[in-house]
This record gives sequence, structure tokens and C-alpha cells, in this order.
Amino acid sequence: MGLLDSFEKGLERAVNSAFAKTFRSGIQPVEIASALRSELDKKAAVVTRDRILAPNTFVVRMAPADYANMSSLGAALGDELDTLVQKHAKAQGYTFAGPVGISLESDDSLSTGTLRVDSQTAKGTVSWRGVVDVEGKRHQLTKSRTVIGRGTDADITISDAGTSRKHVEILWDGERAMVRDLGSTNGTMLNGRKVAEAALPTDSTVTIGRTDIVFRVIAQSAPPKPAMPADDATRIFNLGEGGLPS
Repeated sequence: MGLLDSFEKGLERAVNSAFAKTFRSGIQPVEIASALRSELDKKAAVVTRDRILAPNTFVVRMAPADYANMSSLGAALGDELDTLVQKHAKAQGYTFAGPVGISLESDDSLSTGTLRVDSQTAKGTVSWRGVVDVEGKRHQLTKSRTVIGRGTDADITISDAGTSRKHVEILWDGERAMVRDLGSTNGTMLNGRKVAEAALPTDSTVTIGRTDIVFRVIAQSAPPKPAMPADDATRIFNLGEGGLPS
């Protein structure tokens, strides 16, 4: 089932069917959904090899009569539109720089049955936030070096007895990442391959003991980058294929 089909069925559940029948002319909710999906595809921009940034704020402009009809649907319409945008972005591999916002506006210059969508990326400079998902919790990489292990002196402490006290570290400079084993007893695996150190692409899985650590990169409004020693930054860049291109 396509996304628009899913949208229509969801909308039918969310609003009174008799009320929906009054919209025999003018804009239909599914047309707004289609326009939003088209706007995402049109404005999505390739930022790096594995990151596509899409707009996250949308203004849907329509004739006053259409605006009155759509506004009468209340929060149900907004919820369905937001869900559709999120699902379409996920299916296409798009990334947002902030929360999705969709608003409807009346525009006297438009005739009944027509609409226009304006969109933009969240205000401010876009940067990339490194995070790791470990044992059901998400941890932001706020430092250039993040040590993971079972010791209480690790930056991220895990409960796996099969890991060393300081088992592995993640290096992150705000653009590129690297994983390095810290001389652990049982070693470190990256996507099923044993490594001592390696570039860390987004959505990679680092396994230590019986614990999986999933590294991800998420768009956000830019904070200051963590400083990384020059020798480590150079090593990440030189690791090539797995590195995160600037």
C-alpha cells in the first residue's frame, strides 16, 4: 500500500465520513499530502555521500474557502500530514535538521482548488550530531573521545561482564568518526569484522562482548564542534572508504 493510500485511510478514521463528504469541490486533504511529498523530493539536497537533507518546515497556502474547510478538520489533519512527511522521509533516506512543522495559511491570491507549498530547513547552520545506541539508551557524543566499557570510570558504562573496564573508544570530530579498541581482552567487532581501529560510518554496529553499539549521525542546528587532536583527525580522514566525507 502506498503512502498516499495509507494517508487517505488514516484520514477516514480520524474525521467523520459524513463531514468529509462536504468537500466535493476545492482542495482535498490527499492533495495536500501529495504536495508535501513532492516538496520533500524537490528540495532534498545531498550533503554528503550518505546524507540527504530535506526541508522540515512547511507552509501550505490555499484559497480562503479551502483554508476554512481544512481548518475545520482540526488536529486530525495536522497529525496525518506530519505522519506522512515523517514516513516518506524515512522511506527515502532523508534527514531533517530539526522537528517537522506544517502550517496552513489562507492566501487571497489563490483560487479555490489550488495550493502552494513553501518550505525551508530549520533556521541556523546545520551540523551533524553523533550518537550511539547502547542497551536501549541513546547517548550523544559530546566529547572528541568517548570511552565505553563496564568500568565506572568509562564515559558510557555497560553491564556486560564480557567486556573490559575500558573496552573501546569512539572518536568524533563533528563530521567524521572512528572506533578504536583499547587493548580489550575479547576484542572489538565492526559490522562483524574484528578491528583494532577503523573509520566508523553512520549506522555501523560495534560489538563488544555480547553488546551491540550502533553509531548514528543526526542533523541538528550547529553547536560548537568538539576539538580533536590533529593526529587523530588526520588518521580518521586517511582511513578512506569508511570515513565521513566533509
